[in-house]
Amino acid sequence: MNDHEQHSAPRRGKVLEALVRAERKVFTRPAPKSANAQVKFLLTRVKGSAKALAERLGTSTRTIERYRAGKLTTPQKRLRAALVEATESEWQPQVRAHAREQAATSSGMMVDVTAHFGFTCTGSSDDGRERTITTAISPTYAKQILELQEAGATEEELHPIVAAAITESYFTEWGTRADGLRADFTDVQSIEFRF
Repeated sequence: MNDHEQHSAPRRGKVLEALVRAERKVFTRPAPKSANAQVKFLLTRVKGSAKALAERLGTSTRTIERYRAGKLTTPQKRLRAALVEATESEWQPQVRAHAREQAATSSGMMVDVTAHFGFTCTGSSDDGRERTITTAISPTYAKQILELQEAGATEEELHPIVAAAITESYFTEWGTRADGLRADFTDVQSIEFRF
């Protein structure tokens, strides 16, 4: 396998990407930036196995060895993206775990979303339309969202729970109005989570 072979990694949807970005915003120190530093860091995660790291990144063992030795410094675009993704996904696991635990037990999360919201309820309701909403998500829903993410849920599996969380906090104001309202969202334009 060489650096010119293309490997297409599965693309995450907007909700999954937003959850990853939220985790990375809680880092207390910046992740390694240079390819050499990233390779050295990732090698510590695979117990020094250049072969295991090469397989993970979709490149050759020789390429990994050359980065480790400092003979190569500027990776091609695909390898650069793989290095950044792998490094940031392994960086500061305790910090990420603490933020997730806090969100799931006490603080919840904030969500900023622009999407098309449609409604079903007893009585009358506005027709569905695109809305931009910023609201808090309760720890109960944050826990469900994070557990689904960790279990490998798809974007489509996350949409209903995120929509239910937004419905509870924004549209029904924690059950104080619009009894029986259910909101669904589709066509997500943008979404950001904050721990």
